[in-house]
Amino acid sequence: MTTFLTPQQHADRTGAAVAAAVAAGRGLGLTVTDPTVLHDVFSVVVHLAPSPVVARIPTVLPRPNDLAAIARRQQDELDVARWLAGQGIPVIAPSPLVPPEPVRRDGFSMTFWLFVEEARGKEPDYVANAESVADLHAALRAYPGRRLEFLSAADPRFIADSLALLDRHPDLIGAAELDRARREWRILEPLVRSRGAFEARFPGIDLQPIHGDSPPANIFNAVDGDLYADFELVTLGPIEWDLAALGPEHEAAYNRGARRNGTRPLDEEVLAFVNALAMLRVIAALSLVPQLPRLMEYLKPAVEHWKTTPFAAGISG
Repeated sequence: MTTFLTPQQHADRTGAAVAAAVAAGRGLGLTVTDPTVLHDVFSVVVHLAPSPVVARIPTVLPRPNDLAAIARRQQDELDVARWLAGQGIPVIAPSPLVPPEPVRRDGFSMTFWLFVEEARGKEPDYVANAESVADLHAALRAYPGRRLEFLSAADPRFIADSLALLDRHPDLIGAAELDRARREWRILEPLVRSRGAFEARFPGIDLQPIHGDSPPANIFNAVDGDLYADFELVTLGPIEWDLAALGPEHEAAYNRGARRNGTRPLDEEVLAFVNALAMLRVIAALSLVPQLPRLMEYLKPAVEHWKTTPFAAGISG
């Protein structure tokens, strides 16, 4: 039977993350007297008040003890966000008050960001956000940073490990569904693991730096205007990955943005691939439910939808 994190254990984890961020912030010379948790799902996000600095501490992770790997991804995020800010792109930037690098403290790896006042009460417009992602992609094409890994945002190791682990958790997924997911993964895995295999299957599809984590859902409503945020999964890949599983309305909005700025529209075959891959990441995310029990209420509808979709989006092995 699966053992789930209790509310007290969750509170203890959050408290430990906040304490680590406060200690790290003070160690960097920040004044911190009133730390305030702004967000607590996959990461604990804490305003180190009164300093205008926000610390983000990942806490729900496939491999929480691999701090070196976490820090490598965080450095990519800091680098691309700092570069975008320097180009005048509206983005939440790393804090200028501390060095732009991850900090390890008490078993956590964290990053520090400029505090931005949220426009509370403003409902996000995800369709408009999807259109604006074409502008973000246009900017990212010029990113000169060190080489990003191909589709690292899909995290094929996480998918493979999770599909193996879920055998031991029949209360999270049924045997028939797990069997289907594994058969789909056998078809899709080579296209994720190998850039060459992807390019052979989808000739002519250009690859570029992309956000990696559904940017229409990661645009922050600031008092002074919307800002791109949360580049934790920044990667090299097809633009379609950033629209995965969002549906026709958002795809059409993106294409409007692409026409406006002269970049290419979404490719239907690549969309089918990334949509199927995104659904397998949903199945894999079931393995994280013991760390974050309320995640199940968000994943369950997606799993039910996945059951109605064509096998591996019609892609043949």
